[in-house]
Amino acid sequence: MTRPRVVIAGASGFVGQALASAFRDEGYDLDTIGRRGTATWEDQPAIERLVEGADVLVNLAGKIVSCRYTDAARDEILRSRVETTRALHRAVRTAVRPPRVWFNASTATIYRHETERGNDERDGVIGDGFSVDVATSWERAFFDGDLPETRRIALRMAIVLGDGPATRMLLALGRLGLGGAQIDSWWFPHRRYRGIGAHPTGPVWSSWHRTSGRQRFSWIHIDDVVASVLFLRDRADLEGPVNLAAPGVSDNRTLMREVRRVAGRRLGLPAYRWMLDPAMAVLRNEPELVLKSRWAVPRVLCEAGFRFRHAELGPALDAVASVRRPRARDLFSA
Repeated sequence: MTRPRVVIAGASGFVGQALASAFRDEGYDLDTIGRRGTATWEDQPAIERLVEGADVLVNLAGKIVSCRYTDAARDEILRSRVETTRALHRAVRTAVRPPRVWFNASTATIYRHETERGNDERDGVIGDGFSVDVATSWERAFFDGDLPETRRIALRMAIVLGDGPATRMLLALGRLGLGGAQIDSWWFPHRRYRGIGAHPTGPVWSSWHRTSGRQRFSWIHIDDVVASVLFLRDRADLEGPVNLAAPGVSDNRTLMREVRRVAGRRLGLPAYRWMLDPAMAVLRNEPELVLKSRWAVPRVLCEAGFRFRHAELGPALDAVASVRRPRARDLFSA
């Protein structure tokens, strides 16, 4: 019998490596698309040859958002997502035997800053500003047009816990002694979070929210990212946006208490915006990661009967720590 085949774009990243390993374990042949791989983004005919006859297509391509949002970085974050998705869309549309299912990465930060109620895929309120505009532009490129033979699922991923950039950044804050709650407050307005794309949304200048460290923190363990993709692969009745977020949403104070525990720090200074913004600049990151109140509810997965392996934050971080202990070099590798 012919082995099934998966094509993964962006397989070199944290989530991509985990999915590539899982599909190999499932008996799939693997082809990759990226700067290096079976095909590169500069070779559209090669991309089309790979997509032709593939059983599963996964697109995780895009510049990492764990960076400082300079103008150049902002443009590349958007371009790298939209253009790669369009290239794959052309390949799927012209294929004689297109993939049965196409997973495209998205982000749970597509929803607005929310402290009162969770956002699910059906009733969630879309936000505004740079990160939201990137997400909505990404999904528009993905869901554009009619692909009747290919089921499309946008993976609205919350912050992924594991040996990846978000976890490294959080552990770095803990080890720097900034492992207390992150508290939003006034800071010099900047334009890094202004809207982007064909239809930019939100204010030009940054603002802040009086959350006092109670901003919500949606997350998902890398094991559940992999398990949910395999689950959705086999559910022909499911398509559209799907929130990849654990049901046990946390808040920032709880998150940082657990981070201190895992990082081996009993105490951590509360970090007000005037402390956090310069620290994030040193780490080449953005305070939005910990200051925005993200509350995504995995309604589609839960109603479909998916069972999370890591439903609560503390045990999930313990699972991360059991595989990988924080190292000193993480202070500057986030």
